[in-house]
Amino acid sequence: MSTYYSGLEVTPTVQDWIPEYIGPANRLVAKYGGKYLAHTNSYERLEGDTQSPAVRIIIEWPSHKAAIDFMNDPEYTPHLKARTAGSVSHHALIEGKDDLG
Repeated sequence: MSTYYSGLEVTPTVQDWIPEYIGPANRLVAKYGGKYLAHTNSYERLEGDTQSPAVRIIIEWPSHKAAIDFMNDPEYTPHLKARTAGSVSHHALIEGKDDLG
């Protein structure tokens, strides 16, 4: 079973959803065995010229199922809706393997 990683780029367009999002999201990430590897606005762009997001987040998941179960948790649904309505967000789920090596 592979480890998976969520890579998120989030730029809030409004701030009102953030205080009510952080606690429940952190608790639910832990519930599904997720671990934050990075949750920061401290980063340096080394390539590319697109606009940089406000925050970058990397979460390690023990499995694909754990990541999907987190995203589909009914308790997370209103928080996900608030985040996506109040930000420009991109989320990729990446399998921890080397297909090109």
